[in-house]
Amino acid sequence: MSTRIDWSPLRRELARWRREERVLPIWWRDDDAVAVTPALHQLASLSAELALSVHVAVIPKYAEPALAAFCADAPTLVPLVHGWAHQNNAQAAQKKSEFGHYRPEAPAETQQALDRLRGLFVADLLPVFVPPWNRISPDLIPHLAPQGYRALSTYTPRRAPCPAPGLLQINTHIDPIRWRGGGGLLDPERQIGDLAALLVERREGRQDNDEPLGLLSHHLVHDAAIWEFCRACLSELLTGGAVGADLRDMLGEAS
Repeated sequence: MSTRIDWSPLRRELARWRREERVLPIWWRDDDAVAVTPALHQLASLSAELALSVHVAVIPKYAEPALAAFCADAPTLVPLVHGWAHQNNAQAAQKKSEFGHYRPEAPAETQQALDRLRGLFVADLLPVFVPPWNRISPDLIPHLAPQGYRALSTYTPRRAPCPAPGLLQINTHIDPIRWRGGGGLLDPERQIGDLAALLVERREGRQDNDEPLGLLSHHLVHDAAIWEFCRACLSELLTGGAVGADLRDMLGEAS
């Protein structure tokens, strides 16, 4: 795929970053893990090939013990907390979400989610809350840090580094899947153009470049084109001068 699409807008912008000696941090998050599957093996292989950690958002209610053992043997896989049951609790007219509006039982579910995954993954778990569908009620966010969470991760550039005391926000910004079109790869050249434009905004100070630029993937629904785009996009960024970020290091520095 990398030979069939035009990466030149991204390459030009990355070249300018290098000339100006700017640092672009990047990170990778992958959602919806519950079990060891062939797709998870492929995710781990790609992460190792790129030497870039992939932060795997695990659904706590359904997570299997074998997944914890697999992650323990794969040093580039970093487990995070992906909601509780990945259940849509939105009203009929609302966009899908598990925690998009405040429910009295929601704080108990986020605590239960953290406790269960700590029991499975022990020290390998990074206490980062990833709400399903990337939506979370502002009223729930202040509960997370007192429960033991260190960070929150959703989608699109963050509004502030710390949405609540003791809690960082580290979002994702690139999603290669055409969710509204029934799946498959979103138009690659559109993605490249959007990514280059986002880098211009970061370079010009209109977006927060202290937040690592994040790729969001969903290994369970990838086809060959999506896998190849993820590989090619991350490779272009890394060979263009971007620096891979591991949230284990970032949160350690913030403590």
